[in-house]
Amino acid sequence: MPPALRWPLLILLSLALTAGLSALNLPAATLLGPMAAAVVLALRGTAPRLHPAAPHGAQGLVGLLVAQSLPPAMLAEIALRWPLVLGGTLSTILLAAGLGWLLSRSGLLPGTTAIWGAMPGAASVITLISQDFGADMRLVAFMQYLRVALVALSAALVARLSGLHATGATDWFPATDAGSLGLTLALALGLATLGLRLRLPGGSFLLPMIAGLALLQLTTLHFALPPWLLAGAYALIGWTVGLRFTRETLGAALRAFPRVLAAILTLIAACALAAVGLSHLAGIDLLTAWLATSPGGADSVAIIATQVQVDVPFVMTMQMSRFLLILFAGPTLARWLSAQKP
Repeated sequence: MPPALRWPLLILLSLALTAGLSALNLPAATLLGPMAAAVVLALRGTAPRLHPAAPHGAQGLVGLLVAQSLPPAMLAEIALRWPLVLGGTLSTILLAAGLGWLLSRSGLLPGTTAIWGAMPGAASVITLISQDFGADMRLVAFMQYLRVALVALSAALVARLSGLHATGATDWFPATDAGSLGLTLALALGLATLGLRLRLPGGSFLLPMIAGLALLQLTTLHFALPPWLLAGAYALIGWTVGLRFTRETLGAALRAFPRVLAAILTLIAACALAAVGLSHLAGIDLLTAWLATSPGGADSVAIIATQVQVDVPFVMTMQMSRFLLILFAGPTLARWLSAQKP
């Protein structure tokens, strides 16, 4: 295939797959569609080349998104309910880490891949930073997004049984201030580049997130992150992962699939039991507890939580507390677990 046609083909295939996944109401369609398209072209040997620096700006945008997504009541919620937040957060992390360690003992996945793949956090970020700690990013993505899809589907089912109704269509192109958009892009690119130059693990995401949190707390700044911009960032991240797939990687993913699926379903069931315990201990409704302990897919959980009668600050505090704990303690935990003997 002529090189000039490879990028148009990747973009068109990405749009088609994203539309199909969106029609099925699957989570993270704007990331999974481009990733699947990139995998298809990579396996056929017709994939275009992506500039190595291209994904870093996308990571910076995701970092700013996470910073802006943290609920204002998060710190107050942690201070008020810290035993519940700590207990609920640690229980999910330890369950996932234990299952990841058991899966890593099987020898089906290299290095710390199984451990990072089992981490219940923001899938796109965990996938990107896992390669800095000896994991195969492609297989981590396979594990992460399989879990995201299953968790989101199960959470949506539980919520629907509680009276959730479908939402309207996304406004992809809302009115956006050009100045705010320019400043947001400059911050994302600048902070991501600085994080990369400082050689911080996951620095292209972590530095924008940390700096974004500080700016939001100290100023009246609001980041302009319209859906079309985030879709573009997710597509870049999806292409970054998908274009690295080879026939050997796909074979490893298929060989590990039965055990990975069993581990994910076990984690979902264990977290459901933890939700029952949390509901009784905290005196909160079961749906709030279920969404709070749901292992991953924080963006999908956030969408569901805002449409039903649940304690949204508590749900998002649990989700983001676990995410932040994984970001800062995950590398140490993964290294320690990978060093343990069966």
